[in-house]
Amino acid sequence: MEALSSRASSLLKTLVEIHIREGQPVASKSLQGESGLSVSSATVRNIMSELEERGYLASPHTSSGRVPTAQGYRFFVDTLLQIGPVEQGAVTALNAGLDPNRSSSELVQTASNLLARITYQTGIVTVPKPAGHQLRQIEFLPLSGNRVLAILVINERDVQNRIIELQQPMTEEQLRAAADFINQRYAGNDLSRVKTEIVREMAEARSRIDAYLSAALELANAAIETPEQSENVVVAGEASLLNQAAPGDMQKLRELFDAFERKRDLLELLERCSRADGIQIFIGEEAGFDVFGDFSVITAPYAQGTQSLGVLGVIGPTRMAYERVIPIVDVTARMLSAALVSLSTRYPSSQRHSP
Repeated sequence: MEALSSRASSLLKTLVEIHIREGQPVASKSLQGESGLSVSSATVRNIMSELEERGYLASPHTSSGRVPTAQGYRFFVDTLLQIGPVEQGAVTALNAGLDPNRSSSELVQTASNLLARITYQTGIVTVPKPAGHQLRQIEFLPLSGNRVLAILVINERDVQNRIIELQQPMTEEQLRAAADFINQRYAGNDLSRVKTEIVREMAEARSRIDAYLSAALELANAAIETPEQSENVVVAGEASLLNQAAPGDMQKLRELFDAFERKRDLLELLERCSRADGIQIFIGEEAGFDVFGDFSVITAPYAQGTQSLGVLGVIGPTRMAYERVIPIVDVTARMLSAALVSLSTRYPSSQRHSP
């Protein structure tokens, strides 16, 4: 494709920046005023027409102004974008939030929340899959009614809480005895193995009509969630998309939120990103799914040393502030990686596996 002239590139850059800022079709008069170019309004209109013919701009039916297309945004990001520094306030928030004294699951959740809060987009982080998930300890605490709070310590420091609804009430002493039984029998074993053994023993306990053993096993079975069953991507800040949406965008947003709920398309996209190096930017349908047609996805991988653990990033409208969002995604990935390295150094896997 023939290269754009310097004037056309300058006008396209200005038009995209105006559209990102205001979210409205850009008229030639506004473009002429902000471009800083000594050209006539007729020349501006001619160049806008040329950019439209070449697929960089489009004319909405309701306005004489123009908006960037996905192709226009791609050219802007690849050729015209000037990346800004990350604001000190964002760095301070990331430093405070991504504290290596937190567990890996807390760090992942915090990274997603911080991305959403700092970029005003929706934050996404895939959950790392470490080599092992050992059950260190389980505890059951009675709540109101027939509800029980299950507290699980996984590996050395990951703590998971779940509320279980019992079919039959159990006293505090019975709950303590059940936890002691499970800890003595299964502590130090991989969660997947524990789950398999519990299901097998539940069947044997029922056949022997061992009510006490059966109750303890069923309680543990309800509390323990294996890595295969757990959430594999954390999404935060969906409200940011709602706040930026025009009334006509609601159907597209509903479809996107459905995709968040299903997670299949999102996970497939993030899996592709995990196999690539560095920042990945998908604008509109470049993501490969119709549901992302009016949105952009910016991702970066995070790692623990040389071991790639996952991908984090943001999803937002195509008219997001790329010059601000891209470096924030990059810095967040680097800081999450550093926190995980520090965590693994302080609590090496050899210590985590000991009961």
